[in-house]
Amino acid sequence: MCRTARRRIGRLAVQAPGGNMAKRMTIKEAMEKSETIRMFENPLLERLSHVHPATPFVIYIPVIGVLLYFAVTATTLSALEIAAAFAAGMLFWTFIEYFLHRFIFHIPQTIKVFKAIYFYSHGIHHDAPRDATRLVMPPGASIPLAVALFFLFRYASPVYYLPFMGGFITGYVIYDFLHFSVHFFQFKSAYFKMIRRNHMMHHYRAPRKNFGFTSPFWDYVGGSYFGSTAEDRNVDDHSGLKPL
Repeated sequence: MCRTARRRIGRLAVQAPGGNMAKRMTIKEAMEKSETIRMFENPLLERLSHVHPATPFVIYIPVIGVLLYFAVTATTLSALEIAAAFAAGMLFWTFIEYFLHRFIFHIPQTIKVFKAIYFYSHGIHHDAPRDATRLVMPPGASIPLAVALFFLFRYASPVYYLPFMGGFITGYVIYDFLHFSVHFFQFKSAYFKMIRRNHMMHHYRAPRKNFGFTSPFWDYVGGSYFGSTAEDRNVDDHSGLKPL
């Protein structure tokens, strides 16, 4: 990442708890003040479960670049075909994001194994939504998954898998950035306000609804969308940010 980009990220600020706009924190300070709970008794596993939010960018932006480079230089695909496959990969990510969140991360806790799957994959986030170091997937989990998906996509589509995978990973990186942001930042765009409201409804009003994050489309399709009333929009999400 270039020096200018690092300076810009370092200046991103979040509102202090309690809504006092006079005090602004850098990302580093937000991480230091984040609310966490212990996940593992083993100190090494506990340490590895905490991940800096910039980690996906450091790992996967170069991967995206490599995938697109080989899509251009090692295939006969046209620019339009590469762009279409890339866009399809991003769209497919929104479905996977919804599917995993609804059917795996919120698996019915009917037996002990399911309770463990819920807690270690996602329940920890619901218990401590303001834990800045547990808002992105640890590399120890995301890298094996990415490798497995790469070979799966190559098997399913030997022609388009490179740009498709590039788009899929781009969707994931955008998701990680936005997910961190809705818990710690206040942006003015209508899109950001929409996804933040939907996600906070999932956290604080309807945990079995609003599984889609980057888009509510799959929630509409799956019948799991939860709208918000005027009262809901004033819900306290314990972030210190302005009302939803």
